[in-house]
Amino acid sequence: MDNYIVSARKYRPQTFESVVGQQALTQTLQNAIRQNHLAHAYLFCGPRGVGKTTCARIFAKTINCLNPQNGFDACNECESCKAFNEQRSFNIHELDAASNNSVEDIRSLIDQVRIPPQIGKYSVYIIDEVHMLSQGAFNALLKTLEEPPSYAIFILATTEKHKVLPTILSRCQVYDFNRITIPDTIAYLQKVAAKEGITVGEEALNVVAQKADGGMRDALSIFDQLVAFCGKEISYERTIEVLNVLNVDYYFSLVENALAHNVAAALLLFNDVLNHGFDAGHFVTGFAQHIRDVLVSKDPQTLPLLETSDAIRKRYAEQAQRCHPIWLFQALDILNTCDINYRTAKNKRLTVELALVKLCQLGVAQDVPQQTVTPQQQTTAAPKQTLAPQQVPAAHEQAPVTPAANATPTKPTPAPIPKMPKIGLGLGHNVVSQNKPETADNQEEKPESKPVEEANRPFTADQLNDAWVGLAATHKEELRLKQLIESYSPKLIANTVAEIQMPNPWQLAQMRKALPDMLQELQAKLHNHELEIRLTQAEYSQEQMAYTAEEKYKLMVEQNPAISHLKDRLDLQID
Repeated sequence: MDNYIVSARKYRPQTFESVVGQQALTQTLQNAIRQNHLAHAYLFCGPRGVGKTTCARIFAKTINCLNPQNGFDACNECESCKAFNEQRSFNIHELDAASNNSVEDIRSLIDQVRIPPQIGKYSVYIIDEVHMLSQGAFNALLKTLEEPPSYAIFILATTEKHKVLPTILSRCQVYDFNRITIPDTIAYLQKVAAKEGITVGEEALNVVAQKADGGMRDALSIFDQLVAFCGKEISYERTIEVLNVLNVDYYFSLVENALAHNVAAALLLFNDVLNHGFDAGHFVTGFAQHIRDVLVSKDPQTLPLLETSDAIRKRYAEQAQRCHPIWLFQALDILNTCDINYRTAKNKRLTVELALVKLCQLGVAQDVPQQTVTPQQQTTAAPKQTLAPQQVPAAHEQAPVTPAANATPTKPTPAPIPKMPKIGLGLGHNVVSQNKPETADNQEEKPESKPVEEANRPFTADQLNDAWVGLAATHKEELRLKQLIESYSPKLIANTVAEIQMPNPWQLAQMRKALPDMLQELQAKLHNHELEIRLTQAEYSQEQMAYTAEEKYKLMVEQNPAISHLKDRLDLQID
């Protein structure tokens, strides 16, 4: 029986053309070899499994080839190439800096640099994970790295470039390797599957590519795992079972349930996800990613941001046509808030279920007619639907309100969303049908609409101060803002203009941030939309910043003359 070789080793690229996803870098290295413009030190940096060490080996093999093809390809027939292929070349030295990171290891490497190559032109030293070297090892390498012998070339590889000393970076040509895209990963895995005689679907390879996160070595390892489980035929269902990945059908179904306002179906679907052993936090992040993918599928300009297979891309495009952009924005905001709160929530399941209920309720408020709009509601509520002044009936006419005639949406009308069905959870009992006319009893229970001209009522300075003090209770959770409200109050300088003087720029900036929301609350409490509050910084006098002991004593005597008698009786002195 032949020894089994994993795909990551068996299909490791042997030429620059076979390197996946790094065309710009490989082309640069080929041009440098063709033009004989070789640097003495290179730094290959990037994520794991993207080809850093592979390119270093190909580069070392090519520059030592005795009969290069096309000026930049190894012939695989000369003695140097055969020695490299049989792993007995003395011209290429690899050092793992993760386990050989001391000063003594670098000194031993420097001693090897003094020995010229026996076959070929260059001695190539590949130091992998170079960021693991100690401070002393880096310093020991500096001089040799800057002025090595003419036959010595250093290739440093690292996944964490920011940990490499700037003095090392300045002595190297830096090559940044990119993550391998999902389409490139799928194409390479299809070639490997064809050579191995394995039948695999594109959707299954898409899951493998997403799980690999841009690393080809990880993708090939996952592929070997699937082959060991599935044999010669790999299906999408078996793939998600082995890799413990949530089926994308769950996310598509959840979006459909949310658009249909079907809370019960969404909660049951989430329960099924938990019963299959998936983490609720991963479910939230995956669902948010799905909503994001639906959003980028709506616009052809953002479609390249969707990294997936063609089959799933069509499903995203179909679902994107049924989702309004505003709905997608609100859904992303809800899921992002849920993701933030999930880490600190005590009842994590309830946190996710509440987010799903909010998603299913998006758009329901647009089906509820706004019956009466008071000036206070016009100030505090979002202006989704308002009544035009000329359409408000007089108080003595008692005209019935027709929602279809009086509703004037201020936002563009979203795509039609199915009405919320009865789900038996008591979540939709407040939804009023627009086709149901209002009865006389309902009209009697409503407060009478106030004339528009009474919206701006006059107010006094005491009323303004009382309303301002009331804001402290509203913002009691924000301690700094509560202290500012209690410490500084507006002074009325005109009929509807007030002024607040702040002592320093920092407090002025804090108050300026919170003032717009507080101004709306004040206008609602005072029933006056013309109220204006100006913020100014109070001027201070340097003379008032400090008092001498004698000045303090005089001020105390002015406030309480008995202090002077106490000083005389006790024969006290002012220091």
